[in-house]
Amino acid sequence: MMESFWGTLETELVHHERYATRDQARWSIFAYVEVFYSRTRPHSSLGYVSPEAFEASLNE
Repeated sequence: MMESFWGTLETELVHHERYATRDQARWSIFAYVEVFYSRTRPHSSLGYVSPEAFEASLNE
C-alpha cells in the first residue's frame, strides 16, 4: 500500500515540479498530502469516493 502512495505522489506531484529549496519541496508535499490526497482524492478502500464524500454520506 505504501508503495502505491509513493508512486502516486511522484506521478501526480513531484515529477511535475521544480523545487528551488528543500523547504519548498516539504511545503508542496505537505499540502498535497493534507489538502488533496487525504481529503479529496478518491480512495479504493472507500469504494472510490473521497474521504470527505464518504464522511458526508455517513452523516446523512
